Amino acid sequence: MQSRISFTTLTCLLVLAIALASVIALNTGLADIDVIQGLQDFFNGEQSLAANVVGQIRLPRLILAIVIGATLGMSGAAMQGLLRNPLADPGVLGVSSGAAFGAICTLYFGIAASAWYWLPSAAILGALFTLFMVYVLAGLHSSMLALILAGTAMSAIMVSLIAVALNFAPSLYAMQEIVFWMLGSLANRHFDHVSIALPLAVISWIMMLSRSRFLDALSLGEDSARSLGFNNQRERWILLVAISIGVGACVAVSGAIGFIGLVIPHLLRPFVGYRPGRLMFASALGGALLLVLADILVRQFDSARELKLGVVTSLVGAPFFLLLILKTRSRWA
Repeated sequence: MQSRISFTTLTCLLVLAIALASVIALNTGLADIDVIQGLQDFFNGEQSLAANVVGQIRLPRLILAIVIGATLGMSGAAMQGLLRNPLADPGVLGVSSGAAFGAICTLYFGIAASAWYWLPSAAILGALFTLFMVYVLAGLHSSMLALILAGTAMSAIMVSLIAVALNFAPSLYAMQEIVFWMLGSLANRHFDHVSIALPLAVISWIMMLSRSRFLDALSLGEDSARSLGFNNQRERWILLVAISIGVGACVAVSGAIGFIGLVIPHLLRPFVGYRPGRLMFASALGGALLLVLADILVRQFDSARELKLGVVTSLVGAPFFLLLILKTRSRWA
């Protein structure tokens, strides 16, 4: 189905929706404050209740929701274009679980506290290793069923390893940290987390968007891409590294948040003329919007029993994933 909405119109609508959602997010919380005054005080360096609430709690949380949602959405679109598989997604293929396991290893052995870069580095390595193993097990020319099975297997292995770490956690605090990474959350985040995730996410965005023309050419087939002058192997590895950096950076600060990279590209694909290059940019905006809205939702619950972001995205994404499998199962026969 080809949409009548142009790519420019879609982009403007998504940016407007993100702006409106951001205003709502900044005004959502237990403290009744003047957000505009809080922003002014915060950027002027003045100490006030509004400045502390907005600058130390709500603003970094909003920035992280946008950055993480955009990265996961773009990574899902890039992976689907790379594998030419509409069911590919960092969460479904176990990349998020691998990144979470990498991060948990640094927490389990107490390495994360020694330097800021250990946590994101371990998450990126975990994501890269898992993606590499899925690639080895299934191959780029595999069927949908083989790809999903390989991803499910790697995801199960990583979850099992996380369960082992949870079982032998050295303390209650370490156990809570591990559970946190499994559920995903943006609670109690500040600008230190933004400073970790944002630079790595931007690097990931640039690397993925720079391969837009390759993904467009790849949609016509590997031979077509090669005939247009692309080195398929080199382009493929650049995209895999970019996805691993982005997902690893996100998991390092928020834990595992799945299904955004699966749901958003599917919803937006008809609006971009089925062009993978454009879909990455649109999915970044769509992913940011979805995660900001999900974060607004979780903050409506009691702060002591806050619903985790990863739980919300799973509740939305899992039925969507099942629907896609039922819709495409005839192709597997």
